[in-house]
Amino acid sequence: MSDENAKCSIASRPISDFRLSIITLLGVSAFLGITPFAVMRYLQGNLLAGLVDTTILLGICSALVYAWVTGDTRRSGVVVASVACGGAVVVGIVVGEPGLFWLYPCLVTTFFLVNPRIAVALNIASVIALMVHGGAFRSDVQMWSFASTAFVVSACAYVFAHRNHDQRERLEHLATIDPLTGIKNRRSMDQELDLAAANAERTGLPYALVMLDIDHFKKINDEHGHGVGDGVLTDLLALLKQNTRKSDQLFRYGGEEFVLLLPGVDGIGLKAVMNNLQQVLRKYMKHPGGSVTASFGVALLEHGESVDSWLARADAALYEAKEAGRDRVVFADAQRTPELAAETA
Repeated sequence: MSDENAKCSIASRPISDFRLSIITLLGVSAFLGITPFAVMRYLQGNLLAGLVDTTILLGICSALVYAWVTGDTRRSGVVVASVACGGAVVVGIVVGEPGLFWLYPCLVTTFFLVNPRIAVALNIASVIALMVHGGAFRSDVQMWSFASTAFVVSACAYVFAHRNHDQRERLEHLATIDPLTGIKNRRSMDQELDLAAANAERTGLPYALVMLDIDHFKKINDEHGHGVGDGVLTDLLALLKQNTRKSDQLFRYGGEEFVLLLPGVDGIGLKAVMNNLQQVLRKYMKHPGGSVTASFGVALLEHGESVDSWLARADAALYEAKEAGRDRVVFADAQRTPELAAETA
């Protein structure tokens, strides 16, 4: 990966990881908001309060660094939420009434940092701890008013966080699923191919990549309409799903092009799989003007090969299949592996 791509990847992480963005926001806010108070308390000679502020700041910043370095936002979120709530309680006990205000932002952010059960437990424990100590309150009325407002804030934060989570899941679904066919789109494919390449390097499991293109699809749309063309696409996907394994993954690459990821197959086994798919499509794919065929380009992932190179070899094999007359399978590895010789119509 180039330095420019690495910088773009780092810069985009808070955008793609919602919890990391919250941890980062809270870390920056803690640094800007707590540091002046810590300095002021040291200058005033209130060493205990200054040490509490410093400890909170170090705890949150350490969790922030850990989240960025490791990508483990789940543990980091628990640490940040615990430090923030625990620190707010200690500040309330040490400083008194002015310290109570620090708990409110903590009650809100816990629902964005950890799962709802942990957030509820942290919020309840924080409020009860302050109420049991009681030193921060001037009267019972103030204490119960604080408990009531803390409950309302927590309830509103829970509802908002829950709705936000649902909306993000829907957006992620829309961003990774092709709306017409219901299968994964190119964005999702890029992620899965990266995972496959990493797994192949770690375990040595072979992976085959198949790019397939429906022959003369534009002619089908032009002569019979896009409704018929959409029907051909859905029929193709149904046949592919029926004749592949659950571990195989299918993606829409664009238009009438699809990508099939086949883990754990190579050599003669891969050739048999491709022959079967070709024969199934020849036999069952129909439209008002006659039969429908497809061209296939196949590439086995090589050791140390990049995903871009892998895709390019499969695409070149597909192009060769179409140039050779369509309705055939071409293996990118055929020259190096004789048993993967191209199957012609």
